[in-house]
Amino acid sequence: MIDNYEKAKHILEKYKQSHIIPFIDKADVDIKEKIINQVLRIDFEELKDLYNMTFEDLFVDLEELQPIAGVNPDNMEKEKLQFYTEIGENVIKNNKFAVATMAGGQGTRLGHPRAKGTYKIDFETGSKYLFEIIVDTLKRANKKYNVIIPWYIMTSNENNADTVEFLKEKNYFGYPKEYVYIFEQGKLPLITEQGKLLIGEDGLIKEASNGNGGIFNSMLKQGAISDMEKRGIEWVFIGSVDNILLKYVDVLLLGLTINDGNEIGTRTVLKRNPEEKVGVLCKQNGKIRVIEYTELPKDIAGIKKENGELVFGESHIMCNLFSINAIKRSSTKELEYHIAFKKSDYLTEQGVLVKPEKENAYKFEQFIFDSFKIFNNISILRGKREEDFAPVKNKSGVDSPDTAKKLYENYWKNNKNVIY
Repeated sequence: MIDNYEKAKHILEKYKQSHIIPFIDKADVDIKEKIINQVLRIDFEELKDLYNMTFEDLFVDLEELQPIAGVNPDNMEKEKLQFYTEIGENVIKNNKFAVATMAGGQGTRLGHPRAKGTYKIDFETGSKYLFEIIVDTLKRANKKYNVIIPWYIMTSNENNADTVEFLKEKNYFGYPKEYVYIFEQGKLPLITEQGKLLIGEDGLIKEASNGNGGIFNSMLKQGAISDMEKRGIEWVFIGSVDNILLKYVDVLLLGLTINDGNEIGTRTVLKRNPEEKVGVLCKQNGKIRVIEYTELPKDIAGIKKENGELVFGESHIMCNLFSINAIKRSSTKELEYHIAFKKSDYLTEQGVLVKPEKENAYKFEQFIFDSFKIFNNISILRGKREEDFAPVKNKSGVDSPDTAKKLYENYWKNNKNVIY
């Protein structure tokens, strides 16, 4: 402990974070050890580089920006649809397919102070938790293809214990627990405008999850990739926990991507209007990228085709298919970081909790779609909003439990025999 304390103290002094030392000195043994371990784990050189980014003008390069269109299954011949479907089904039948759920978020915006996957929606036919809806999807596929699809769940430091306890309590909703692999995403410290670390109410250095793009490195570091390889997995669908119409077992997308000879694929929906707050897929200098709605100028966002569709209209809705090789490749690449400026409570040296009225701390995140740039091409299957996109993000209004519930119930009334 003494040696580690001296190491931590030296690091804090070297990187001008000496204000943390008094918190260590005053803390009880358990908290003291945890803070020291945090200091020894944090990459302060990386943190310094990230802080320097906050002074840079965030220039968004829009040169050579080109739209890319998805394949519309409504325009496919029946034989072609069947051909792609059979390719995808064979992968699943041969136990080479897995799914991963990004479930690191809290249900704060829903007024639910727990892991978002534990949020419950009341349908006409009964209540279901978000995790339970995913299990239902997997069970239907397992029954159809006579397999058990491995399920990987990425939690966060904030909700891991809650998620593990909840799933154990619910007996994984009847899913075989030996096919459930839970791992935590990485985290980074929050820093102030002056580049200083913060101490949270729990007495520890404040950290936050490093974004959904951190899933690849977390899979590598926490053994998920190794587990997939042992199981012979070749393809993994990665999706979010809060889209209750998400096709986790998307045989058509799987077959299309394999037939195209691509390593990654995605299912999109057409952007509702130029102002909708979603990122869109495009190409730039031969590389695939997702450009955020905040980055796309109005005069470009509003351009339409002859048929009335938006030219830049293929929305990225977090439906991501990766080959295992693509995941391995992405896990060793350093994806770019995006900066968010947020409110963050903190303790003063006197132990007073401060709840700031305005933004006071930088958070650094990686986004999963930034991995697309690593690859030469992507297969895009265009979905339908009423069949593929029912997010549960806000307590009321757009993308709320009420709107998602209506979409979900309408879909299953019209598609009682669908398997995905």
